[in-house]
Amino acid sequence: MGEPQQTHPDTDLPTPTAPRPLPRQPLVWNRAKRLAALADKLRQAPRTTEQLAAHFGVTRRSIQRDLLALSQMEHRVTRDHRGAYHIPQGGRALGPAEALAVYTAVRLLHHHAPVTSGHYLSALETIAGNLPQHLRHLLHRSLLDTGATHATDRALDFVAAAWTNREVLRFDYRKPGGEVERGNELEVYFVEISRDNLAPYVIGQETRHRQAIRTFKVSRMENFARLERTYDIPEDFDPRDYLSDAWGVIGGKNPVTVRVRFAPEAAYRVLEGGYPNATRVDTTLIHRDGSVELDIRAGADASGLPRELIPFLLGWGPRVEVLSPPHVREHWLNELRAALARHDPTYPGALLDAMEGRR
Repeated sequence: MGEPQQTHPDTDLPTPTAPRPLPRQPLVWNRAKRLAALADKLRQAPRTTEQLAAHFGVTRRSIQRDLLALSQMEHRVTRDHRGAYHIPQGGRALGPAEALAVYTAVRLLHHHAPVTSGHYLSALETIAGNLPQHLRHLLHRSLLDTGATHATDRALDFVAAAWTNREVLRFDYRKPGGEVERGNELEVYFVEISRDNLAPYVIGQETRHRQAIRTFKVSRMENFARLERTYDIPEDFDPRDYLSDAWGVIGGKNPVTVRVRFAPEAAYRVLEGGYPNATRVDTTLIHRDGSVELDIRAGADASGLPRELIPFLLGWGPRVEVLSPPHVREHWLNELRAALARHDPTYPGALLDAMEGRR
């Protein structure tokens, strides 16, 4: 007779005994752990077989077999132009609050951008799919004609494809004055929406004419071609170097700080906050007359002027005064004088121009 079977003290059921390990079980277990770790590595960043072999301490041939095994397990293993392997992260459905946040952001672009796009509408419809049916119907009805110029979507199609595939993009560029700069070749590093006009801009390395990082307004780009030449975005490229000082999209490493005084009737808006790169000169005190001073850091162009900040300052009319630096103050005053000279016949400058026959 065999030994009496042991029972569990609480259930009187037989106590399970651990199965004997099969001879190859440790090897299989180790490979299973390596496959799981390999999948995690490939989700983090693209890696070559050499890098993976060195990391896991196995041969390249073993890594190649593992990659094949992951593919057979329905992991979407992709290989880029450098020979590095990657598993793209799968998305997830947005929660109601997330969907509403993204929807309102895209809706802002659709309604207020000077050039609208069918891609905005398509994105709105996709995002609305994450919301309940009664909200989807209401949101669709709200998408009315905005009066914006309708783009053909061709520009965004080319920019998106070049950026995601890291392909050099060739295009002509129509400058604000109408002059066309032909044959630009751009490595697209980043796409930004201007705070000033909500239009999309592209930032990247222009390799044919100036060989420098430049910014292009998407709606002025035309005659596109995607080149077979590919590129890598430099690891030290940080979009914040070109955007953090920008009120629109002019950034770079030569920002200018403009000191501005807001009159009492405008001070409340300053105290509410919400202006990028703006700090109170004195955070503890409002001036006796109720005015508030603000230091605003903004990107400057080659002449040293914060071109994208100037319209914001002019928009406040007499309720704002530019205090410094001197060259920005002088430019601001000249803009005000020019407006008066053009539109107010009683302005002394306008009378002088009329007397000299220059009007």
